[in-house]
Amino acid sequence: MRTLVIDCATEACSVALFDGARLLAADHRMLGRGHAERLVPMIAALPDRGKAARIAVAMGPGSFTGVRIGLATARALALVWDAQVVGYPTLALVAAMALAARDSGAAGQPVDVVMTGGHGEWFVQGFDPAGHALAPLSSMTPQEGAATLAAPLAAGSQAEALVAQRGSGVALALWPDARQFPLLAPDWLDPHPAPLYGRAPDAKLPGGAGVIQDRRP
Repeated sequence: MRTLVIDCATEACSVALFDGARLLAADHRMLGRGHAERLVPMIAALPDRGKAARIAVAMGPGSFTGVRIGLATARALALVWDAQVVGYPTLALVAAMALAARDSGAAGQPVDVVMTGGHGEWFVQGFDPAGHALAPLSSMTPQEGAATLAAPLAAGSQAEALVAQRGSGVALALWPDARQFPLLAPDWLDPHPAPLYGRAPDAKLPGGAGVIQDRRP
């Protein structure tokens, strides 16, 4: 089965096309902003314009706009291609990348994933050596994170800041990358993808929708 992977929930924007576990083509860019303008052309540049029987998309947490752009694009393409859509949590992919990294010191120990959140906070979640969540996804201030997160390995866009603030540990500066999708355990894939905001969005949604937390144990 061909799988198109879309990940634009953070400052990084990436797409990858797989045939089974074999990577056919990919594009990864650190954009910061402008995901809405860049994402579709990045997909269109892939072989067969990215067409696949399955689309995997990052559900967040991350940028409120980026999360919604990724999900909306995946759903639109799935409708046109009659494709299946699955979602995955951003932090789970970063954890899988950290645990697979060579010389990271990750073997046999847990990892705390620390990503840029909103209003100066961090999105954080701990994972065991097998990549299973140890705690629910949460949003913390840097001070709370330094006082709470104890895993010797930290990974993510704010990993270096965490290690510097608490004065110990090993930091892996990582952003999610669609090319690393095969590292993710299948039980993280959600057949009914919905945004994982990690905190209440700045703009109120119609109907008073609030925070959507990670549903995985």
